[in-house]
Amino acid sequence: MAKIFFTLEEAQGYINWLEEEFGAIQSLQNKINELDEKIQKVESGISLNGGGPISEQISNYSNERDDIFRLVEEKIDSIHQRGILVKNIEHALVDFPSILENREIYLCWHGGEDEILYWHEVDVGFSGRRPL
Repeated sequence: MAKIFFTLEEAQGYINWLEEEFGAIQSLQNKINELDEKIQKVESGISLNGGGPISEQISNYSNERDDIFRLVEEKIDSIHQRGILVKNIEHALVDFPSILENREIYLCWHGGEDEILYWHEVDVGFSGRRPL
Protein backbone atom coordinates (compact mmCIF):
# COMPACT_ATOMS: atom_id res chain seq x y z
CA MET A 1 0.00 0.00 0.00
CA ALA A 2 1.34 3.41 -0.96
CA LYS A 3 1.96 5.86 1.87
CA ILE A 4 -0.86 8.32 2.36
CA PHE A 5 -0.26 11.92 3.39
CA PHE A 6 -3.04 13.90 5.04
CA THR A 7 -3.86 17.57 5.06
CA LEU A 8 -5.01 18.86 8.44
CA GLU A 9 -8.57 19.03 7.14
CA GLU A 10 -8.48 15.44 5.88
CA ALA A 11 -7.11 14.20 9.19
CA GLN A 12 -9.71 16.19 11.13
CA GLY A 13 -12.39 14.40 9.13
CA TYR A 14 -11.43 11.10 10.79
CA ILE A 15 -11.65 12.25 14.43
CA ASN A 16 -15.28 11.30 15.10
CA TRP A 17 -14.78 7.94 13.42
CA LEU A 18 -11.61 7.32 15.44
CA GLU A 19 -13.45 8.17 18.67
CA GLU A 20 -16.05 5.53 17.78
CA GLU A 21 -13.45 2.93 16.77
CA PHE A 22 -11.35 3.40 19.90
CA GLY A 23 -14.49 3.33 22.05
CA ALA A 24 -15.37 -0.04 20.52
CA ILE A 25 -11.79 -1.26 20.92
CA GLN A 26 -11.79 -0.26 24.61
CA SER A 27 -15.05 -2.13 25.15
CA LEU A 28 -13.59 -5.22 23.48
CA GLN A 29 -10.38 -4.90 25.53
CA ASN A 30 -12.49 -4.80 28.71
CA LYS A 31 -14.18 -8.05 27.66
CA ILE A 32 -10.77 -9.63 27.02
CA ASN A 33 -9.63 -8.57 30.50
CA GLU A 34 -12.79 -10.02 32.06
CA LEU A 35 -12.22 -13.33 30.27
CA ASP A 36 -8.57 -13.38 31.39
CA GLU A 37 -9.75 -12.95 34.98
CA LYS A 38 -12.25 -15.79 34.58
CA ILE A 39 -9.53 -18.03 33.16
CA GLN A 40 -7.22 -17.19 36.09
CA LYS A 41 -9.97 -17.97 38.61
CA VAL A 42 -10.74 -21.30 36.98
CA GLU A 43 -7.04 -22.16 36.81
CA SER A 44 -6.75 -21.32 40.50
CA GLY A 45 -9.40 -23.88 41.23
CA ILE A 46 -12.21 -21.45 41.97
CA SER A 47 -15.47 -22.82 40.63
CA LEU A 48 -17.51 -20.36 38.60
CA ASN A 49 -21.27 -20.79 38.34
CA GLY A 50 -20.94 -24.42 39.40
CA GLY A 51 -19.65 -25.08 35.88
CA GLY A 52 -18.51 -28.26 34.21
CA PRO A 53 -15.03 -29.61 33.88
CA ILE A 54 -12.32 -27.01 34.44
CA SER A 55 -10.52 -27.70 31.15
CA GLU A 56 -13.73 -27.15 29.19
CA GLN A 57 -14.38 -23.82 30.94
CA ILE A 58 -10.84 -22.66 30.23
CA SER A 59 -11.15 -23.73 26.60
CA ASN A 60 -14.46 -21.89 26.16
CA TYR A 61 -13.14 -18.69 27.77
CA SER A 62 -9.94 -18.89 25.74
CA ASN A 63 -11.83 -19.35 22.47
CA GLU A 64 -14.11 -16.42 23.26
CA ARG A 65 -11.10 -14.26 24.19
CA ASP A 66 -9.36 -15.20 20.93
CA ASP A 67 -12.47 -14.29 18.91
CA ILE A 68 -12.69 -10.90 20.60
CA PHE A 69 -8.96 -10.32 20.12
CA ARG A 70 -9.44 -10.92 16.38
CA LEU A 71 -12.17 -8.23 16.37
CA VAL A 72 -9.72 -5.80 18.00
CA GLU A 73 -7.12 -6.64 15.35
CA GLU A 74 -9.70 -6.06 12.60
CA LYS A 75 -10.53 -2.62 14.00
CA ILE A 76 -6.85 -1.68 14.19
CA ASP A 77 -6.29 -2.98 10.65
CA SER A 78 -9.21 -0.86 9.48
CA ILE A 79 -7.49 2.23 10.90
CA HIS A 80 -4.14 1.28 9.35
CA GLN A 81 -5.75 0.65 5.94
CA ARG A 82 -6.71 4.33 5.86
CA GLY A 83 -3.04 5.30 6.30
CA ILE A 84 -3.43 6.29 9.96
CA LEU A 85 -0.68 5.09 12.30
CA VAL A 86 -1.87 3.68 15.64
CA LYS A 87 0.77 4.47 18.27
CA ASN A 88 -1.06 3.46 21.45
CA ILE A 89 -4.37 1.62 21.70
CA GLU A 90 -5.05 2.29 25.38
CA HIS A 91 -4.70 6.06 24.96
CA ALA A 92 -6.16 6.22 21.44
CA LEU A 93 -2.98 7.83 20.17
CA VAL A 94 -2.56 8.08 16.40
CA ASP A 95 -0.40 9.89 13.89
CA PHE A 96 -1.38 11.08 10.44
CA PRO A 97 1.55 11.33 8.02
CA SER A 98 1.63 14.82 6.55
CA ILE A 99 3.98 17.20 4.77
CA LEU A 100 5.29 20.45 6.27
CA GLU A 101 7.87 22.57 4.47
CA ASN A 102 8.74 19.72 2.08
CA ARG A 103 9.39 17.16 4.84
CA GLU A 104 7.32 14.40 6.35
CA ILE A 105 5.82 15.08 9.78
CA TYR A 106 3.05 13.52 11.83
CA LEU A 107 -0.17 15.26 12.76
CA CYS A 108 -0.82 13.86 16.21
CA TRP A 109 -4.18 13.12 17.85
CA HIS A 110 -4.84 11.70 21.30
CA GLY A 111 -8.20 10.32 22.41
CA GLY A 112 -10.22 12.95 24.27
CA GLU A 113 -8.95 15.81 22.13
CA ASP A 114 -11.77 17.41 20.12
CA GLU A 115 -9.51 18.14 17.19
CA ILE A 116 -5.93 17.76 16.00
CA LEU A 117 -3.93 20.38 17.84
CA TYR A 118 -0.36 19.06 17.58
CA TRP A 119 2.27 17.75 15.23
CA HIS A 120 5.76 16.26 15.64
CA GLU A 121 8.75 15.16 13.63
CA VAL A 122 8.71 11.53 12.52
CA ASP A 123 11.71 10.64 14.67
CA VAL A 124 10.19 11.86 17.96
CA GLY A 125 7.12 10.67 19.75
CA PHE A 126 4.34 12.06 21.89
CA SER A 127 6.74 13.99 24.12
CA GLY A 128 7.95 15.97 21.09
CA ARG A 129 4.51 17.27 20.13
CA ARG A 130 4.31 20.90 19.11
CA PRO A 131 1.18 23.05 18.76
CA LEU A 132 -0.04 23.59 15.21
